[in-house]
Amino acid sequence: MRRLHVALAVDDLEATIRDYSQRLGAEPVTVVAGTYALWRTPEVNLSVNCDIDTGERLRHLGFEDDDVVTKSESTDVNGLMWESFSPRWQDEGIVRLYGTPDQPGR
Repeated sequence: MRRLHVALAVDDLEATIRDYSQRLGAEPVTVVAGTYALWRTPEVNLSVNCDIDTGERLRHLGFEDDDVVTKSESTDVNGLMWESFSPRWQDEGIVRLYGTPDQPGR
């Protein structure tokens, strides 16, 4: 499966989890308390991390793709970073970057 990935930095993780869970009609599949949340729906892979120093902003775009072996990055003509990665790579990266999830990915 291949789905669009959107990564955001936010000021208030708990408020974002409540809001985006309602907007997406689903709870996050992975949560690291106070730091990170991830939703995987059939349409989108949405990750948010709490970054009060930078506020709300688009971090990068990309694709979660079951057929990808390793992560790759590129910058588009507009200067936006795009990533391509597998669900497994992302799940392992969450632990490396944010710690063990309170609610692990599926």
